[in-house]
Amino acid sequence: MDKKKVETFKKRLETRQQELRRMVSRTEQDGRSADEDSTQDIADKAANSYNKEFLFHQSNNDRQLLQMVEGALYRIREGSFGECISCGKEINAKRLEAVPWTRHCIECQEKLEQGLLEEAPK
Repeated sequence: MDKKKVETFKKRLETRQQELRRMVSRTEQDGRSADEDSTQDIADKAANSYNKEFLFHQSNNDRQLLQMVEGALYRIREGSFGECISCGKEINAKRLEAVPWTRHCIECQEKLEQGLLEEAPK
């Protein structure tokens, strides 16, 4: 992959990284403020509990995506961005455009989802 394309992906990934860091931080603050609400009746307590669980789930998803984005930035620094971490083949450019933090080519991703490929450490 040429350096210009890699630089374009790097900028996109850095922007996404900043957005995700802000979202994780904001979600954590919202979760803490939900604890501070003085709920009186059982319906309010149930709604508060649901909101906290939803915020926790959202934060967890954002953290996982942030890890994947940071992994892609690491691969850019190491010079292996755009290569499948399982088979070493080049990842299709359209796939990278859609999901620049992807670690697998289409074939290996399908195998992974079918349980035929073991997940490599991030």
